[in-house]
Amino acid sequence: MTVAPERIAAAVAALRPAARKASANAHAPYSGFHVGAALRGPDGAVYAGCNVESASYGLTQCAERNALGAAISAGVKPGETSLLVIYLPGVEPLPPCGACRQWMVELLQPGALVVSCCDGEAMEAWQLSDLLPGPFLGP
Repeated sequence: MTVAPERIAAAVAALRPAARKASANAHAPYSGFHVGAALRGPDGAVYAGCNVESASYGLTQCAERNALGAAISAGVKPGETSLLVIYLPGVEPLPPCGACRQWMVELLQPGALVVSCCDGEAMEAWQLSDLLPGPFLGP
């Protein structure tokens, strides 16, 4: 599905600063990727998160999951947000990992927009359904 360029631009303008600020707090001694993510709750509040790595790689928490967890902890209900912006320093935006995609399917609105941006002008955007077709769905 194609996402309208004006929707992408508005998403980045609104949430990129918070995602970028969060990335500065990342604990990334193993990957060197200081990632930040941000989303807006239904009341307009912004929730951000950064990646926190562990020597036991499977225990690493990604920025996207930390931002989603912050929103849920603050009382945002699953399905109440429709936009998540990911930021990482450098010149190449990257897509979220599989674990984050699953969390997004469960916690964002079904038609949510996910935007990845970096220091340069390059960015990528996806509809959530394009990121994870055939997700695991609970009861």
